[in-house]
Amino acid sequence: MRFVRTKTLATAGVVALSMALAACGGDESGGDGAEVEVEEGDFPEGSQMAEFQEAGEITIGVKFDQPGIGFQQPGEDTPTGFDIEIGEYVAGKLGIEPENIGWRETVSDNREPFLENGTVDLVIASYTINEERRAIVGQAGPYYTTGQQILVREEDAETIDGPDKLSEVSVCSVTGSTSLENVVRDYGAEPAPFDTYSACVRQLQNETVDAVTTDGAILLGYAAQDPDNLEVVGEEFSEEPYGIGYYPNDDTEMCEFLNETIQQSIDDGYWAEGFEATLGQSGIETPDPPEQDPCP
Repeated sequence: MRFVRTKTLATAGVVALSMALAACGGDESGGDGAEVEVEEGDFPEGSQMAEFQEAGEITIGVKFDQPGIGFQQPGEDTPTGFDIEIGEYVAGKLGIEPENIGWRETVSDNREPFLENGTVDLVIASYTINEERRAIVGQAGPYYTTGQQILVREEDAETIDGPDKLSEVSVCSVTGSTSLENVVRDYGAEPAPFDTYSACVRQLQNETVDAVTTDGAILLGYAAQDPDNLEVVGEEFSEEPYGIGYYPNDDTEMCEFLNETIQQSIDDGYWAEGFEATLGQSGIETPDPPEQDPCP
């Protein structure tokens, strides 16, 4: 993604951010996305947004092992993926240059602790919104909605073709994810938790587990990396709305800023361009963007 700095005034405490669409790249983990103007706005005094703008830097927790969503190529300094595109857009609205965005690898099990203890300022890490999490941290959005599916070895695609075939089947997903809870509770799967989805995929390839489950968008990225051996099966059987995590959860100004930022990215065409450059590279059609939940 390329950034251009400008200066503008905000209304109602929110920066007006414009975007010029640019051609996306073609590497396997996503594209270069679109051009974003880094803008300086007039935020409410004492707000987190004003503090980030004054500091000129921000730390965002993202995944490093999810192709198309948040993926760190060996030897590269900056991860790529749709979550990264959203994070860079948010940072641009705060007047933060790209080199001053700190990307911190954040796995499913430490997203709330990282926000609570200040390790990261925001979490944009395939972070499904639910009330249990919202009791601890804030979650703005959603900025994208997907659904849970199943990844299997191609040789098992006919016998494990949906969630109703998971009874007593060894299924891997990450510790702390809603996906593993769903298949154990609703379908009788035998849980095989690991810290990362990439570890789960390796277990599947090594025939240590029989299936991997999480959001379909994530699984399609892995299947695209090993199309001769891995296959995503069945229809989506849950709804997973991705939100932006912030702290504390009663910071209404932050929630409203993030929701308005998401909506701005949709309205100006950036959202679709970023999707096509990342998740769209795995063959997913660009969906209709979601409506944001009301702020508390």
